[in-house]
Formats: sequence, C-alpha cells, structure tokens
Amino acid sequence: MENIIAEINNAIWGLPMIVLLSATHLLMTYKTNFIQKYTFRAIKLSLTKDTSSEKGLSPFQALTTSLASTIGTGNIIGLGTAVALGGAGAVFWCWITGIFGIATKYAESLLALKYRIKTNDGRFLGGAMYILENRLNLKILAKAFAVCTVLASLGIGCGVQSNAISETVKNAIPNSSQYTVEIFGKNLPAISLFVGLTTSFIVCMVIFGGVDFISKVCEVIVPFMAAIYILGTLIILLKNISVLPETFSVILQSAFKKSSALGGFAGYGTAAAIRFGIARGLFSNESGVGSSPIVTAAAKCSNPVRQALISSTATFWDTVVLCPLTGLVIVSSILKNSNISLNRLSGGELTYAVFSQMPYIGKPILIFSLITFAFSTILGWSYYGECGIEYLFGTKLIPLFKTFYIIMVVIAPLISLNAIWDLADILNALMAIPNLTALFLLRNELTKNNSFIF
Repeated sequence: MENIIAEINNAIWGLPMIVLLSATHLLMTYKTNFIQKYTFRAIKLSLTKDTSSEKGLSPFQALTTSLASTIGTGNIIGLGTAVALGGAGAVFWCWITGIFGIATKYAESLLALKYRIKTNDGRFLGGAMYILENRLNLKILAKAFAVCTVLASLGIGCGVQSNAISETVKNAIPNSSQYTVEIFGKNLPAISLFVGLTTSFIVCMVIFGGVDFISKVCEVIVPFMAAIYILGTLIILLKNISVLPETFSVILQSAFKKSSALGGFAGYGTAAAIRFGIARGLFSNESGVGSSPIVTAAAKCSNPVRQALISSTATFWDTVVLCPLTGLVIVSSILKNSNISLNRLSGGELTYAVFSQMPYIGKPILIFSLITFAFSTILGWSYYGECGIEYLFGTKLIPLFKTFYIIMVVIAPLISLNAIWDLADILNALMAIPNLTALFLLRNELTKNNSFIF
C-alpha cells in the first residue's frame, strides 16, 4: 500500500502539478501587471498599523501566522534534498519559482478578502471554499477543498511536523534508541514519547486560545526563529566567502547546462535542476495551494488590496530569501569542503554536514531551527484545519477537532510517517486544484483591482 501511495504522489507532484502551478504563477503575474514590483513596499506596509476598527488579526499577525505554516523543515532539509537530487541548478529554479509565486499568493489572498464572510460574533472567514460556493456556486469543489484542508492539517501540518521534532531531538542525543519505556506491555521509544507529550502540551496551550492567541504566538516566534536561522546561514557564508563567486557561477551554469561537470556536481543536468528546484519552491511556499488565504481572510483591513500585497510577502521570505540562503550555504560548503559529498549524503545528512562546519554553535542553530520551524507549522495548520471544520460542520465540532489534533501530535513521533508524508502531499495537490480553478475563473477580476491606495 505504501508503494502505491508513493507512486501516486510522485505522479501528481511530478510534471502535472509543476506545469499547473508554474502556468498559474505566470498567468497571475501577467494579470496583476507584475505585482512583484511592489514587494519591498509591501514589506514596509506589513510593519505599519491598519486603521480599520474591524475585529480581526493585524496585518503583521496575519502575515506571521501564514509564514508559520509555510516556513518549515522543507526550507532546511528540503533544499538539501533538492540539491542532492537536482544539483546546484535546483537553487536557481527554486528562487525563480518564488519570484513568480508572489503573484499567485497575492491573487488568492485578494480573492479571499473580497469574498470572505462575517460571522455573528464579528469574525471574518474566507478562503477557496467560500469563493467557490458564494461567488462561483461550485459547492462540491468547495466542500472537497475543505475536507482536504482538514486532512492535510492532520497530516503534513501536524503529524509530519511532530515526527520531525522527535527525529531532530533523537539525532541530537547519542544512543537515543536505547531509551525505552513500557506501556501496556509494549516497549515505546522514550524520547519520542517525551517529545510528543511535551509538544502536545505546548500546542494545546496555544490552539485552545483561538486564532487571536495563535497569531500572537506566531507574531513573536516566527521573526525570532527566522532571524536565528538567517544568522546561522550568514555565518557559514562568511566562512565560505572565498568560494562565493564560484558558488554563484556553478548555480547559474548548472541551471542551464544539459550536463553539469562543475565543482562537485558532475552528472546533474538542466532537467533534474528544473524538476527538483521548481518542485521544492512550489511545495515550500504553498502559493496556489490555497492554505495561506484562509488566515489572510481573518485580518482586519481597510484596504483588501493592501492586505493581499502584504500577504504576498510570505512567498518572498519563504522562497526568495530563506530557501536560496540554504541553497547557497549547501553549494558553497560542497565546493569548499571535499569531505561533504553529494554521492555519500542524503538531503538531511547534507544539511547536517554543512551546519557542522560551525564549531559549537552550528548544530545547536540547526536543531533550534528545525524544532521551531516544525512547531510553528503545527500552529499555523491547526487554524487551517479548524476553518475547514467550521465550514463543513459549524463551530460545534471544533473542540473535537482540536482534541484529535493534540492526540496526533502525541502519537506521530511513535509511528513511521512515510505513507503519511505521501498522503499529505497528495492532499495538498487536491487542495490546489479547486483553488486554482477559482483563480482561473476569476482571473479578470484581478486586473481591475490593480490600483493601489496606500
């Protein structure tokens, strides 16, 4: 069964989704008149207060909560995997995907704000399910999106991330597999159980406080964890400064040459670089998947265009900044250190080897980043799943969903997640299809909204 699920996932996230999402990024860039040119102004806007008196999240809270779900272990381990499978050129194509993905993030956020609804208690709810039902009258697609959102939140948003935290802690503790605890006659890995219980307790304290408390936590943790990780990558790049010119040259040449024999990247060609670079970029920033607009719709704003522009910077930070920084660190480290080889190391092992260059602080920075990135993703996706439940059943089942979400945090470190990884990827693709349908059908509405009031 696991092999069948893996084959389905590879088929979906191979050429079909790459073509579909890439085409959408290009179309949205055209329809929004290259909205990317306002990115740096949007960054400035994200730090200013909105004057709206409406109840909801601040623009910065909405942005950091969105970033919480998109900035994850994929920004660290995922880039290592992309380079390991696609060579140095994958870094370039991942970066390009991020640039064009900004337009799609803007477009889906704008539509989510335009067609959001206001609840009796003054909250705003929005996202692809509300656009599909209220604007396009496609109720079946709307329900399908909501169901996939709930299931994906339990998989990639919760189970996979909790397991990643456990694996990170176990890798940091020598002989961690030796520690076990017997429960109901079964020997369970003690560290995994401890991590699951500890993480679940912290998550419980946050998500039962509602979206306001989730956003307040994300407002603090997301900038801090990103700053620590960026600092670590910059230290390594300074250490590798002598090979940085060669690093940029290798990345650019590997991105376009049919066969690369540059540096330590022999055997990688353009096709592999494009495939794995674009796939990593698309999967990392979630532009087009339709997840981030759910929290964007909860923001209080006097100008939806302004808020959508702010929301689009999530893709900038995730895929135009963090992913390429990781890629530059990996490629420059391979060029400078002969003991770091693509032939002997997987994506995760490659990233660990690179950060180990920094004596004393390298591994702690990596471990801190992996844990906080995964934890923030758990928080962000909990709200997406909650909104999916509310759309399908109303608010009465939300406490039950949160309880099940907490239980998943506990048990995920104790089981093998290969199949869950693949299922979560498939569900993400199934979320994207209804969302991209709405974007395509409403593409002309984006053109007439392309005027700005700042």
